[in-house]
Amino acid sequence: MAKSVSWSLASSVHSQLSVSRHNHHQLELGMRTSPLNFVKRQSLNSPLSFSSSCMGAPTPIEDTNRHHSTRTAAVRHLVGSVTKTQGLRFAVVVARFNEIVTKALLEGALNTFKNYSVQEEDIDVVWVPGSFEIGVAATKLGKSGKYNAVICIGAVIRGDTTHYDAVANSAASGVLSAGLNSGIPCIFGVLTCDDMDQALNRAGGKSGNKGAEAALTAIEMASLFEHHLSS
Repeated sequence: MAKSVSWSLASSVHSQLSVSRHNHHQLELGMRTSPLNFVKRQSLNSPLSFSSSCMGAPTPIEDTNRHHSTRTAAVRHLVGSVTKTQGLRFAVVVARFNEIVTKALLEGALNTFKNYSVQEEDIDVVWVPGSFEIGVAATKLGKSGKYNAVICIGAVIRGDTTHYDAVANSAASGVLSAGLNSGIPCIFGVLTCDDMDQALNRAGGKSGNKGAEAALTAIEMASLFEHHLSS
């Protein structure tokens, strides 16, 4: 009788060990053949999802769509208008030197103002001797508080000396300083050309009219400051 009980007990233990080895083998096989399915099966009851890009410990994947949409919705684009010109006032500083060019540039600017419904009484033209003097006049006009933008028109043509470089650099830095010091858009409309033909081509010739382009820039910048960047 004791031998029978002992044999039954040994047989039961052997059966349980066989089942345990079989289950362990199936688990190991499942992980080798499809680690993704294994992870999915193990995480069905979990509120988190896990990355299966590596065989190490699974890490939670954060849902970034909600944060991305929130950031996008908060972005604002501030752009000046070229159609809302009512009440905007402009000053145009013009150098007399190379007047054959600067007069054509001024004409292009005035025609553009007219085309975009800027009233003549809202435009003041200030003449200075040359492009070197544009900066100081633009600074004074900008600080006066009377204008929404200042256009700076001149023509510097290269000669046989280094005078061209000095005047061209001074004109550019002068217009830049005028805008920074006054807080009013000062538009650079000074031509710097190698010869007179280049200048005339850019003053209403085959290359367009840079004075007209400067006026359009002035309208957009004046609108931007007036409607979006005013303190």
